[in-house]
Amino acid sequence: MGALKGLRIVELAEGVTGEYCGKLLADFGAEIIKIEAPKGSPTRRMAPIVGDEGGCEGSAIFAYLNTNKKSVDLDLSRPEDVETLHAIIAGADAVIDDHDEGWAASLGLAPDDVERRHPSVVFCAITPYGQGTPPEWRRSKSLNVFHSSGWGYHTPTEAEEDKPPLNAAGRFLVDYEGGLDAALCILSTLFWRRRTGKGQFIDISQKEVLISRADTVLGRMMAGEVHSSRDRRAYDMQGPSSIFACADGYVFLYAINRRHWNGLRKLMDNPAWMDELDENWLEFEVTRERIATMRRHFAEWVIHETKDDVAERAQRLDLPIVPVNDASDVHRSPQFQYREYFQLLNHAGTGEALYPTVPYKLSATPARLLTGAPRLGEHKAEVLDALRAVASPA
Repeated sequence: MGALKGLRIVELAEGVTGEYCGKLLADFGAEIIKIEAPKGSPTRRMAPIVGDEGGCEGSAIFAYLNTNKKSVDLDLSRPEDVETLHAIIAGADAVIDDHDEGWAASLGLAPDDVERRHPSVVFCAITPYGQGTPPEWRRSKSLNVFHSSGWGYHTPTEAEEDKPPLNAAGRFLVDYEGGLDAALCILSTLFWRRRTGKGQFIDISQKEVLISRADTVLGRMMAGEVHSSRDRRAYDMQGPSSIFACADGYVFLYAINRRHWNGLRKLMDNPAWMDELDENWLEFEVTRERIATMRRHFAEWVIHETKDDVAERAQRLDLPIVPVNDASDVHRSPQFQYREYFQLLNHAGTGEALYPTVPYKLSATPARLLTGAPRLGEHKAEVLDALRAVASPA
C-alpha cells in the first residue's frame, strides 16, 4: 500500500512544476486525475521525442513526469465541461494548478470562488511570482525566475565581464524545486484539514522557493552582512574550485579552507610547489595568481588518475572531489543499485526504460512506479462513470 493511498488529487497543471508535484504524490500512492485539453498537455510535445509513435505520446519528459496518473481530456471552453471539472474537484482532496490567476478565475477557481464552492478542498496554485502580481509578470519563464531570485549572481562562478549570466545547471531546476515545495505544502495542509475539515488556498511563488535555497553569499546579502552590488565580481568566491579532466572523464574539486588544502597535499604526495603557499591561503590570502598556480599543478597531476579512484581517495582525506557522472555512470552506481533507485517501467509511447524514483525511501510504503504515463484521455470514461458514485472525498 502506498503512503498516500486514499487521497484523490486533481491536476490542472500543464507545466513541469505542477506535473512534478503531482508525480511525487502519485508515486507514493495518491490517485492523480490529470485534466488535459483536447490536444493534451504541452509537456506531451517536449523534446526529446522517442519511441515509434512520437506525437503527443512520445515525449520522454511527459513519460517521466506523469507516472501513475489518470488522464481525462476536457474542453474547458465549453460550459458543460467546466461543470464536469467542478464535479470532479468536488470529489477530490486537493487540486494542483500552475496557470496564471486570470485563467483560474475564468473557470471559477479564484481563491474566493474555491472557498465558496469547494470549502473542503486544498487548492495549490503554483506561479512564477505568486498571486496578485502585475499581468505582465504572469508569463515569466523559469529563466526569469532563476535570475530574479538572485541565483544569477553565480553564473558563471567567475564573472566574465563580456558575457551574459547563464541559465541554471539542469534543464528544470526551478521547476523541480517549485514542484517539491508544492507537494510538501499540499501534504502538510491535508494534515491540517484532517483536524478541521476545511480546505485552504496555497499560494506557491517559484521565486520565493528559490530564495529559500539561497547559498552563503546570497544569504549574507539578505542578512545585511554583505553589501549588495550589481557588480557580479563582488560575489566571485575567488577559489580554485573547478572541473578538471582526468584519465577517464572529469572530476570536480571543491577546496576553500585549510582542511581541504592539507587533504590535497596528502593526496598529491606533498609536491614541492605546495611549500610556496601557506596552509591558510585559501581562507585569507586568495589571489588570482595563486588560483592559477594551483589549478595548473592539479590539472597536470589529475589527468593521469581515474575519476572514481581519485574521488574515493580524496574523500577519505576530507577533500571534496567527486566524479562528473554521465547517465551510464549513474546507472552503474553501487549506491543507487543497492537502494533500487531505478525501476524498469513500460510506457505505450516511449517503450520500456529505466526510470529514477525518489531520493528518499520509506521502509513500509516506498514510492512505486506501477503504471506508465497515461495516453491522452485514457481514463475519461472511468472517471466520469465514477462521479455518480462519489458522495464526498475519502
